[in-house]
Amino acid sequence: MFSKTSQKIDKVESVIGGQSEVTGDLKVKGTLQVDGLVKGLIQADCVVLTESSRIKGDITAHKIIVSGRVEGSLKAEEGIEIMPKGKVIGDVFTNKISVSEGGELNGKVVMSEKDARIVKVEGKSSGP
Repeated sequence: MFSKTSQKIDKVESVIGGQSEVTGDLKVKGTLQVDGLVKGLIQADCVVLTESSRIKGDITAHKIIVSGRVEGSLKAEEGIEIMPKGKVIGDVFTNKISVSEGGELNGKVVMSEKDARIVKVEGKSSGP
């Protein structure tokens, strides 16, 4: 849906490495890439969660791209993209959302009425 989102990521200013475990709240300017485990709140301009990332806490950003696992609420003004291996267990608050085939979202989605629109999505046919 908005695959260009991933391509519009500015340079990554901060990285939580794959072998890292962080407990506590994070407030980051710019783009934060998480490869490891974070237990706490995350606030950044953009958050990119790789397949190895695990988050237990809420995330607030302009853009959020999820390829790992999140247990918590997501809030993003510009949009949230859940990639094929991404899993979100929690509520989502955004103006735009994209869930790729294989991606999981277990929670409610609240969209701003100002920019909300219905988009028809054609699924794969399982019949003959």
